[in-house]
Amino acid sequence: MDTLWDNIEKLSAVCRAAGAHLPDEELKALQVGKVGEEAGEAMHALHGLKGLTTCGDDHTWSEVHNDLVGAVIAALLAMHYIDPTGARATFDETLYRRTRRGRETAATA
Repeated sequence: MDTLWDNIEKLSAVCRAAGAHLPDEELKALQVGKVGEEAGEAMHALHGLKGLTTCGDDHTWSEVHNDLVGAVIAALLAMHYIDPTGARATFDETLYRRTRRGRETAATA
């Protein structure tokens, strides 16, 4: 069974092939921008869920979840574009550091 990072590496290869006509730095920048686009779609779905859109779009929590996962995938792809050999380790180190407070709180509860 493929791991999350195995799938990210496969998707990265497909996306890089599609963008092969672009300079590497531009491809990286576009992928970082994709993270914001996907997050914006999640926000739009949330607004639609709460009846706050003017275009009459109705949305569900499932659509919000789908768009959030899209943002996560886009972010992991961006990390892989920036550093294909170090993205996994960077992610693990950053996740560990940024969740320290939660681990400490859980340990004392």
